[in-house]
Amino acid sequence: MAIQMIINKEWGLAKNENPLQGSFIIDELTDLVEEAVLIEFERISERGGVLGAMETGYQRGKIQDESITYERLKHSGELPIVGVNTFRHPDGDEEETEVELARATEEEKRSQLTRLEDFHNRHHAEAQEALRRLREAAARGENVFAVLMDAARVCSLGQITDAFFEVGGQYRRSV
Repeated sequence: MAIQMIINKEWGLAKNENPLQGSFIIDELTDLVEEAVLIEFERISERGGVLGAMETGYQRGKIQDESITYERLKHSGELPIVGVNTFRHPDGDEEETEVELARATEEEKRSQLTRLEDFHNRHHAEAQEALRRLREAAARGENVFAVLMDAARVCSLGQITDAFFEVGGQYRRSV
């Protein structure tokens, strides 16, 4: 019962009579979603397709704009989300939950760094060859999964990440 009440509050679907039994609302919502998707496809096509839109940062900007809109609606209460901005516990804001952070000791940090250095030393020759194959596969646009699995046996996550950054660059969020 509570789940149905939450769905009704967040979606408002129960405000329509028999929404799943031939009511116009499901068809109308489906048509609205389909229309919005087609409009977005047209916008991407106008920018030269997916690759053209990526070059101009269209998708990234659109995601950032939608994220800001969602957060604004959520915080203003225009977009009801049960337990987040509606039907909250009356004393919830007064109670602060204390979270104890787990921090590694200096000894644990040194131990991990020593193990990593030992791993690098043991697999130095194989790692260089695996990273070379990984860079080549990524640069050629091939499926890198098999090469990545081979590299993961002899390379650290940092080495693999650096190899991908060398080929494809590093993501920087535009502000």
